[in-house]
Amino acid sequence: LAAIHSLESCFLDPVGYTTFEVRASDAGGSKTALILPDIRTCPDCLAEIFDPENRRYLYPFTNCTNCGPRFSIIQKLPYDRPHTTMAGFEMCNRCRAEYTDPGNRRFHAQPNACPDCGPRVQLWDAAGAVLSEHHAAMTSAADALKKGRIVAVKGIGGFHLMAHAGNAAAVNRLRRKKHRPHKPLAMMFPATNTLDAVNAFCHVSALEKRLLLSPEAPIVLLRSKGASAAYKNQTITASVSPENPYYGVMLAYTPLHHILMALLTFPAVATSGNLSDEPICTDETEAIHRLAGICDFFLVHNRPIARHVDDSIVCIRSHRQQVLRRARGFAPLPVALPHEGAPCICTGAHLKNAIALTVGKNAFISQHIGDLESPKALDAFKKVIFDFQDLYDAPAKQIAADLHPGYASTRFALDSGLPVILVQHHYAHILSCMAENHLAPPLLGLAWDGTGYGPDNTVWGGEFLKISPHGFDRFAHFRTFLLPGGDQAVKEPRRSAVGLLYEIFGEEVFSLPGLAPVAAFSEQERHLLRPMMQKRINTPATSSLGRLFDAVAALLDICQISQFEGQAAMNLEFLAETAHTDAVYPLALIRPDSSALPRPSNPQGPVIVDWEPMIRKILEDMAADVSLARIAAKFHNTVAEAGVEIAEIAGETRVVLSGGCFQNRYLTEKTIARLSDAGFSVYWHQRVPPNDGGISLGQAVAAVMQGC
Repeated sequence: LAAIHSLESCFLDPVGYTTFEVRASDAGGSKTALILPDIRTCPDCLAEIFDPENRRYLYPFTNCTNCGPRFSIIQKLPYDRPHTTMAGFEMCNRCRAEYTDPGNRRFHAQPNACPDCGPRVQLWDAAGAVLSEHHAAMTSAADALKKGRIVAVKGIGGFHLMAHAGNAAAVNRLRRKKHRPHKPLAMMFPATNTLDAVNAFCHVSALEKRLLLSPEAPIVLLRSKGASAAYKNQTITASVSPENPYYGVMLAYTPLHHILMALLTFPAVATSGNLSDEPICTDETEAIHRLAGICDFFLVHNRPIARHVDDSIVCIRSHRQQVLRRARGFAPLPVALPHEGAPCICTGAHLKNAIALTVGKNAFISQHIGDLESPKALDAFKKVIFDFQDLYDAPAKQIAADLHPGYASTRFALDSGLPVILVQHHYAHILSCMAENHLAPPLLGLAWDGTGYGPDNTVWGGEFLKISPHGFDRFAHFRTFLLPGGDQAVKEPRRSAVGLLYEIFGEEVFSLPGLAPVAAFSEQERHLLRPMMQKRINTPATSSLGRLFDAVAALLDICQISQFEGQAAMNLEFLAETAHTDAVYPLALIRPDSSALPRPSNPQGPVIVDWEPMIRKILEDMAADVSLARIAAKFHNTVAEAGVEIAEIAGETRVVLSGGCFQNRYLTEKTIARLSDAGFSVYWHQRVPPNDGGISLGQAVAAVMQGC
């Protein structure tokens, strides 16, 4: 599990030691040790768990120095057992002998335990009454899942809500109770090196197999083989991932999960144990109240969880790993900064929040916290901020935040009493990708996402930024259009579409009910929209590429109202993947004064990427009954081509890709391929999310750059 950050050698005189020993930690001095992530069960421990002759046979908390809980049990540094949530479990003589033997793989394994001295499991009913203990609790939980019941399972960093993935009634009941009607649900499979069950349901490349079997054991996005796929007469109900050709798949990664999945003959839904916009539950007593009405049973244990840690989500993009949600297995490992600075808390964004703490030349990035939309989410956000400063004994001297004054993370920074560094959202996106690729300016950044506050008080999101040692220049952006209803347009792609069409047709748009997004509004709603747009009432202008994706999805009538964030763009992406074409639509590149842009050029002021010629051609294709899949593919191709055209006039040889739009596989790989073919060096995210989960790292880079 070693990751070598640097390697140096020198010759020293021998000092004459004759024995090897691990001495008690010195409480003084600065805390420089890295806190390691939680790691999946290693092969040696797994073999012991299923060996009837081993004293840890079927023990759900088996671990060694090569695996097990780390970040989720550490309460403070140094990493010694008294400083973990295992402090209350006194090791028996046999465990103590392992712990003190340098030749044993459990030598100084802080969570070391066995059935005689370690944590234990229980099965509770919905009211918290104990039904069974030890292995009987495991078998009873498995039986409940087989019968279509919902079981909340306490894992390594919080609870999962689990259900039979082949039982449509169970999955639909879970969806109703969790208030998650459409968003895909992750599944857990038994962990075998052959991956027989996973291969039966999914297409798995060599790189994806490596991710599934990696020590991090994340959720991996895999293309499904369709509804007819089966394994040992078991199928997966379509309600696990409705209208989505991908499954989120993870293997059992703790002894408890290994034992539970071995008792089942089918994959199980394993989604976060929470309600929408809340952090996952970590305490069994709390879970009884917060998950009341959702679960039939609770499989719990008495090892406390120090901090919530979700499952990470990973995929393959252009033959490389790309992390979409960074948590278990990855957090809180640091990313190196270009300079050293005073300790700084970086509060991240409002959605997909993760915070960062700079200590020396490292930015320690927290686990995924989530959207700061509820009081519980805000409480978790604040807890992580104070937790990180305590863990690393690094009280912040300054605080960095997003430029958006309405973000909860920004309001926290402004109320902190510390010196505040405000960092523009898309600049932070590009800096985060630069940091993990060890890049220094100058270069061109493509920051494509849904929403970000611009210094000109408009909503940015389709940005081409030239990065210099002193900051950024907005070299180009997509043409703006109106968002009637503001934030409501994020949930209703039809609003983005009407705003886009209004930019082209003006008032005439309201007399075009034949267009799907216009027809999606009632006559009364259209009557309200008209004055909103005329007078710009709650109708900001945006250059957002994410909203442009929404608008096109609504034009094609594949999503008028989103049930979850990104649904419209995902539907458009999945449609594009079914077509095979490199064709593009026309775009226009113009200066702010609307004169034609000569090439090559050094324009004064941002270049405008005008989408109107493309939208007019899309409308023509729709009228000519061109397949929606071909239209969707041509749209994606055109956006990628815009990246190449702007890069060619920007004068930079290196191009960095960041922002939520680069979660889109088709767009990401097409943009990388076209830029590479055009001779550019292209860089994208691998260990840090391209979405807003990476914003705090960009803020950290901005903070140290400002201080140098």
